[in-house]
Amino acid sequence: MPLLLIAIAYLMGTFPSAIIVARASGVDINAVGSGNPGASNVTRALGWRKGAWVYALDALKGAIPTALALAIDGRALAYWCAAAAIVGHMFPVFRRFRGGKGVATGSGALLVLLPLVFVVSAVVWFAVTRLTGKAAVASIVAIVLVPVGLIVLDRPAWEFAAVAGVCALIMLKHWDNVARLLRREEHSLSETS
Repeated sequence: MPLLLIAIAYLMGTFPSAIIVARASGVDINAVGSGNPGASNVTRALGWRKGAWVYALDALKGAIPTALALAIDGRALAYWCAAAAIVGHMFPVFRRFRGGKGVATGSGALLVLLPLVFVVSAVVWFAVTRLTGKAAVASIVAIVLVPVGLIVLDRPAWEFAAVAGVCALIMLKHWDNVARLLRREEHSLSETS
């Protein structure tokens, strides 16, 4: 049963929310802006409403399998399913392992596992986005903040290790954003190219 749930979580993570929402508007999201199939790129290309839909769908991909595993078998399996859903979003087998960056899917899992850390991270993400206009900056700050939240809450070491590992993977997916930020070429949420 645990392996089946982990496999289902991965498959749920591969659901191409951004591609479907953008295609419904006649846009190939892989060919627009940063080319990333995620909520930020959809927001730049199609506006906040479409971006919010993508965020919600991507967050559900993390929340549903995590909540299911938590109800069935406890926190350890929930963390495995959360990681599987995030990896499925980032490296979908059906799209040659070219997926999104994992922030929205990770936030859905975080909401289930650590709601207080989710709330603080979300507030920080919105504040940094408002200040800088750049979702990548806000995401990087939030990614760093999440493991700190586990330390503050005095969660077990294995939970910290699991969260830190997933956050490190998400951070690696943001390497191009970091490079563009250093060159002062990172797109804001209001521009498409």
